[in-house]
Amino acid sequence: MEAELLRQAVAVFGEPMKRRLEERASPDSAPVEADSGETALDSASTPQAVAEASADNVPPLMKTNMSSRQQRRLWRHVESIENFWQTLEEIEAGVIERLARLVHERRWEIIFLTKRPESAGATAQLQSQRWLESKGFPLPSVFVVQGSRGRIAAALGLDIVVDDRPENCLDVIVDSKARAILVWREDERQLPAAARRMGIGVVKSVGECLDIISEIDAAGRDDPGVMARVMRLLGLKEPANA
Repeated sequence: MEAELLRQAVAVFGEPMKRRLEERASPDSAPVEADSGETALDSASTPQAVAEASADNVPPLMKTNMSSRQQRRLWRHVESIENFWQTLEEIEAGVIERLARLVHERRWEIIFLTKRPESAGATAQLQSQRWLESKGFPLPSVFVVQGSRGRIAAALGLDIVVDDRPENCLDVIVDSKARAILVWREDERQLPAAARRMGIGVVKSVGECLDIISEIDAAGRDDPGVMARVMRLLGLKEPANA
């Protein structure tokens, strides 16, 4: 999603903004002061950035390190685009179709949670459903949420929650009994230290995540060694009492 938002940022702010955002997003770059009194975001875990974005009812743009004012302006632009959420490309080509196939074969029950703000055209929920169907997942259950992922997971009795934002995975660990798996496509050196310390599983792709979940399902709960294998695959230490 953020790749498309970067493209839209260039449309709004011009080509110089693209170079500036890429410099800010570099893992080796120093914090950059924003122009015109704007507050620069120098870290993906900046509480102020998350709080300001949440106050505007939009997800924070972590990878671009845009100032809060720039984020608001960009989101206003995105909200004016007809059916924006249907225009996105898959990050991992074919993974939605593979997920649909596994759901059918394994009889899994799955719900898609998203914090997408509304845009012109259909509702964010309907756009997301249409997008999933166009990528090969028929009749998807989509829930547009604004609250804690953990409380939602607890209320729905979810077993596993897969997300690409560390703060959402932390919510799941703190507020529910579900297992949280973080899809982290960035440099491993940028992975928040709290992720594995809090017991959040980390994978590099949705495809890798599906491999692991398929192994859990195939092994079955009666296999005493399955969780040990899963913990190793997720890069987690086994509990001392295991």
